[in-house]
Amino acid sequence: MIIYTHNDCLKKFNGPGHPERRERLESIISSIKLSSEINAIFKEAPIAEMENISLVHPRKYIEELFKNIPLEGLQGVEKEPYADTMLCPDSKNAILRSCGAGIAASDDLMKTNERVFCAIRPPGHHAETTRANGFCFINNIAVAARYLQKKYQLNKIAIIDFDVHHGNGTQEIFYKDKSVAYASSHEFPLFPGTGSEEEVGLGNIFNAPIKSGTNGKDFIKIFENKIIKPIDKFKPEVILISAGFDAHINDPLANINLESRDYFKITKKIVEIANIHCKGKIISFFEGGYDLTALSESINEHLLALKTHI
Repeated sequence: MIIYTHNDCLKKFNGPGHPERRERLESIISSIKLSSEINAIFKEAPIAEMENISLVHPRKYIEELFKNIPLEGLQGVEKEPYADTMLCPDSKNAILRSCGAGIAASDDLMKTNERVFCAIRPPGHHAETTRANGFCFINNIAVAARYLQKKYQLNKIAIIDFDVHHGNGTQEIFYKDKSVAYASSHEFPLFPGTGSEEEVGLGNIFNAPIKSGTNGKDFIKIFENKIIKPIDKFKPEVILISAGFDAHINDPLANINLESRDYFKITKKIVEIANIHCKGKIISFFEGGYDLTALSESINEHLLALKTHI
């Protein structure tokens, strides 16, 4: 198991009391290092090059984003009521390392077939083509998908997103692209308000809205029927995971009642179809999850399932 991360990802600061804080990443890295079962190899995430970022985001958007980085203090990039996507003086390298992790992970995956987890922040799945939102600036998983397609001539990539919030950015980027299937399980209604079952793109978008209060057993049934089955039919060459752990019962930002062990079960189902269709090829990207204890437990379950070639 390869883990890509970087100290630059710890430097981004969103202000006191902000849920997307450095301790999230510190807690999962500490948990991984303490595990005797995961046996992770840590690698430093490189700086993403503009050539690769621009496979998804226009150069002008990125340049304007970086121009807004303040010399001191914080600068919000959104209007009310969601003015919580913040730039700080250390934002640039954190953003570029988070994107670069997925690019380096793609090369490792294709050369060695070893699964990779990108332990990064800021997250990415809310970032649209030209709009930062939901704590996200560059859509890390989307850039990795486009990079894989361009460099390795892959025809079919699946993105599975089990973050409790719908990945509006990932959906928007691939909404009219049959070469990428996007499948998301998420609490609905909840931020960002997208992700109804009626949003289907060109038949490549699969949304599984989950009701508030849903427990692990019921969640997994929905996940199997609405996410795993359509991706199984899609037959991807690589599976990318937007791994958010905020559907946990203890998470403060949502109301789904998963237990830590449920993340093993969810990940195992993804591994099973990866083994069938794409020789087990998976890269997982850290997205949400805001309770530190739940994060530490859930990430171990996720990685234990990922490292198992079932």
